Amino acid sequence: MSDVDPGGPAAAGHSAPSPQVLEALRERLKERIYAAITMLAVVVALAQNPHTRHSTAATYVLGTAVGLWLATLVADAQAHRVVHQRLPSRREVRHMLFVSSPLLSCAVGPLLMTGLSAAGALDLTDALWVAVGVDVASLAAWGFASGRRMGGGALLSFVAGLTDAAIGLGVVMVKVVTGH
Repeated sequence: MSDVDPGGPAAAGHSAPSPQVLEALRERLKERIYAAITMLAVVVALAQNPHTRHSTAATYVLGTAVGLWLATLVADAQAHRVVHQRLPSRREVRHMLFVSSPLLSCAVGPLLMTGLSAAGALDLTDALWVAVGVDVASLAAWGFASGRRMGGGALLSFVAGLTDAAIGLGVVMVKVVTGH
């Protein structure tokens, strides 16, 4: 959850960020949450396959994260060209890279767990399920943080967190039921 400080700069005694900064942070967080949900589906599929090897898991996880990131960059660049009728400027490319970079972070947990498994700390299937649990918990944490940021009390924030966790668990259940 390092992309945005749930307490916010104003909570730490700093001046409020500009609307442009807030919009960039919103875009980054959106990409991070989207990537976490997508990675859930991939990691569940890997965990369900008894023939998954460490190298296969690492390749699929890294390939998914890089593929999402590249697809986002291509879509951003294409949309920019269509809407603005020109190539993005250097500043706009830096913005695209800044906003899309959290897509790569979705690979960190599963790769870390795969590495721990390869080192003998735990079985690969167990490691992948732990990564799934951590991703669902991160969705719950973002939901809780959103409730707090909107001024909701603990109960409303808890419900928001549960709702986001339920979305993540829904993705997991679809993958488990369909067996892919």
